[in-house]
Amino acid sequence: MKIYKTKEIKNIALLGSKGSGKTTLAEAMLFECGVIKRRGTVGAGNTVTDYFPVEKEYGYSVFSTVFYAEFLNKKLNVIDCPGADDFVGSAITALNVTDTGVIVVNSQYGVEVGTQNIFRTATKLHKPIIFALNQLDGEKADYENVMEQMRETFGSKVVAVQYPLACGPGFNAMIDVLLMKKYSWGPDGGTPKIEEIPDAEMPKALELHKALVEAAAENDDTLMEKFFDDTPLTEDELRLGIRLGLVKNSIYPVFCVSAEKDMGVRRMMEFLGNVVPFVDEMPAPVDVQGNEVAPDPAGPLSLFVFKTTVEPHIGEVSYFKVMSGTLKAGMDLDNVTRGSKERLAQIFCVCGQIRTAIDELQAGDIGAAVKLKDVRTGNTLDEKGCEIAFDFIKYPAPKYQRAIRPVTEADAEKLSQILTRMHEEDPTWVVEQSKELKQTLLKGQGEFHLRTLKWRVENNDKLPVVFEEPKIPYRETITKAARADYRHKKQSGGSGQFGEVHLIIEPYTEGMPAPDSYRFGNQEFKMNVRDTQEIPLAWGGKLVVCNCIVGGAIDARFIPAIVKGLMDRMEQGPLTGSYARDVRVCIYDGKMHPVDSNEISFRLAARNAFSEAFRASNPKVLEPVYDVEVHTPADVMGDVISDLQGRRAIIMGMESDNGFEKVIARVPLKEMSNYSTALSSITGGRSSFTMKFASYELVPADVQDKLLKDYAESNAE
Repeated sequence: MKIYKTKEIKNIALLGSKGSGKTTLAEAMLFECGVIKRRGTVGAGNTVTDYFPVEKEYGYSVFSTVFYAEFLNKKLNVIDCPGADDFVGSAITALNVTDTGVIVVNSQYGVEVGTQNIFRTATKLHKPIIFALNQLDGEKADYENVMEQMRETFGSKVVAVQYPLACGPGFNAMIDVLLMKKYSWGPDGGTPKIEEIPDAEMPKALELHKALVEAAAENDDTLMEKFFDDTPLTEDELRLGIRLGLVKNSIYPVFCVSAEKDMGVRRMMEFLGNVVPFVDEMPAPVDVQGNEVAPDPAGPLSLFVFKTTVEPHIGEVSYFKVMSGTLKAGMDLDNVTRGSKERLAQIFCVCGQIRTAIDELQAGDIGAAVKLKDVRTGNTLDEKGCEIAFDFIKYPAPKYQRAIRPVTEADAEKLSQILTRMHEEDPTWVVEQSKELKQTLLKGQGEFHLRTLKWRVENNDKLPVVFEEPKIPYRETITKAARADYRHKKQSGGSGQFGEVHLIIEPYTEGMPAPDSYRFGNQEFKMNVRDTQEIPLAWGGKLVVCNCIVGGAIDARFIPAIVKGLMDRMEQGPLTGSYARDVRVCIYDGKMHPVDSNEISFRLAARNAFSEAFRASNPKVLEPVYDVEVHTPADVMGDVISDLQGRRAIIMGMESDNGFEKVIARVPLKEMSNYSTALSSITGGRSSFTMKFASYELVPADVQDKLLKDYAESNAE
């Protein structure tokens, strides 16, 4: 295989909603450049890019797949990304390591929520965007309607490069207003017939050509002058203007294709090869020190590992981008992220599971290595003496979680190792060992996302697992002051146990003054604060302990034991066993025995006194509440709001967002358990949402009563 120079390499992410036809388009691209002799289909399970068993089982893309196309003496590295919103992490990764996004739009359904989400991510990363209107041969295809939707959603930068002469099953011809030619195909697609534009189409073609020329000329002063002088732009000048516009995000060209019939694919690839920016024409990425790292083949060698997988019959495969320098097979590199060394004995260019060994990869190129000993997703590998490190991919917060456990308890350690490996493959799978909930929590982007992991654990690793409803991390607090005392006394042969603690608890707020006195009934308790400890709690809030002991009723050496007893109860609240927070405790009296008093006695006395006072202080349970944003089509917004209100949501606002409606709400975490699935069902998969922790709020009285009852029953058992 030819070794391509940096100025001959283009990196492209193939993006779009589920069902838009990206995998079929990838097959057509591979066929057009001669990598495969026969195109596979998703239905037959024989495509180059969907080759994992789980993808064949479910019939849709689960992982991003890297492939390359040698075309017009250039190398196009393409990453085909899953369309389902659950696997958005792959699309985010691909956009970060490529230079142009091709967003595939299903012409039968137009702009979908997934299309909008991908577009938003791509523009946030300042990536050039090209739209490919696919399935123009579909029964419901409507080019004009989709173009209108796109202009409404994405603005006037959307510019047609082609338009079809007819949509639906009769689609077999289009007008290219960049080259001003008519393209037509036979029933089997493939090589087009190129002709002059018919007279009947010339007015429309000229109008769209003028709009394209104007959009291209806006990016260069010289071209703009020629445009105002009515001087025709040459084909090369048009290409230059469009390339500059792509880099500036000032133009979004639109192409027409039928990937299934291989119509228009070759023409779009010609545009990718001739017009879209090369690696070195894009803004340079920035390392962790904030320094730009230009893709210079003569610079220091640095690789960024953006993806790792465990593939059938191969083992671990690490996919990387050469950020700087020139990589040669057999080189020794330092893993600056993990502090280890790696030898890349062989390096490969990949097309799905087809690997081609190559001797050299220059800056900007994408390759792979197998069976590296200590490399994970997100690691940087540098040559000796190079101190470049990258950490530029930011993943979205999880939206769906389940507790996971093995069917056989003895397999817990094995499951932990598998989940760690899965997270290293896909960082959007987040694993948390919750000490508070006593569960292993698996978090992801949706039900499909977690179901895919479960399928792989059970089928690839042969380990049966169970998903369970995750417990909710409630908090307990108090709303008024209360007093209690407790004597712990235990006598057996020899020395016994004795400790007595008198304390007052009250709600704590930041900056409140030191206690002076308290009144309970007709009795007043004066406080003389000798010492105050503020203990920040790992789960939020504080425990503040005021030592108000006078006259040596309790020796100072027992105070730490009393604080430990208080913390015992803060870690396991008296109401539901949840963490307690924001409590101030005044220890004002007690008793001790010259022989029987010890630390355990005062620790137990403090625990029980605290529990009694807590129950008398009008305690409340707090629940985690999340800020939720739902992007949905207007026609189902009423159903979305109604469902949210049924989940105890408070609707905070609504606004329009590029053709979609955005509903903003605050929802208790308890009610979000199956929201991903419910939203998909309500809206036919056309909506998406994000959620972010907001605060802890009081649960309603009926919910609290149920929680207390359930906790009492579980303790009785």
